[in-house]
Amino acid sequence: MSGPCLPGNPPIPLLLRRSARARRVSLRISQLDGRVTLTLPSRLAEREALAFAREKEDWIRKHLEARGEDVTVGAGSFVPIEGIAHEVISGTGRTVRLDAGRILVPGPADRIAARLAGHLKALARTRLAEASDAYASRLGKRYSAITLRDTRSRWGSCTAQGRLMYSWRLVLAPPEVLRYVAAHEVAHLAQMNHSPAFWAEVERIHGPYARQRAWLRRDGNQLHRLRFQG
Repeated sequence: MSGPCLPGNPPIPLLLRRSARARRVSLRISQLDGRVTLTLPSRLAEREALAFAREKEDWIRKHLEARGEDVTVGAGSFVPIEGIAHEVISGTGRTVRLDAGRILVPGPADRIAARLAGHLKALARTRLAEASDAYASRLGKRYSAITLRDTRSRWGSCTAQGRLMYSWRLVLAPPEVLRYVAAHEVAHLAQMNHSPAFWAEVERIHGPYARQRAWLRRDGNQLHRLRFQG
């Protein structure tokens, strides 16, 4: 294995980044891809950063184990759709179809993941537009546009110009979780902050949200383990 790593079973690759602003070594594990990044001051010897990683090895392995391995989507894998697990099946015809806990995806095997991702993105846009329209109406505000991305660090955002951005992977979560994120971002049309006034707006247009917020914190990262390749 090229590059720095923690030896063992399995070995853990390390990404080293230097920062002129860093005053000490810091460690981050990406919940999206499991990458372990060490950020170190510009003049710190690499061996000291690696020694720091070795000291934290038990913690690193514990977190990687809790995250689980990535799942490459394809025929035979399981994908949650609106919170319900569906087995991916090679289908016939021209359209992706849901059928009793299965999702039938037509086309060549090496295009199943990409075609399924396209279907899920279209479904996500429909569900998020519906929810955003409903909450914007309750709020008495208008948004200017909706865009979907595969974001690493946030489920949604709202700009000062009223543009809403959402992670399309929200369609994998239970519907009430998707609706909570939509309410959260729409509430920013009235309050561009996370003040008590903002959270009051979220509760006014959505209702209680603690359960949905807790789901995202507890289980949301699992949605990033699904790798749509092809």
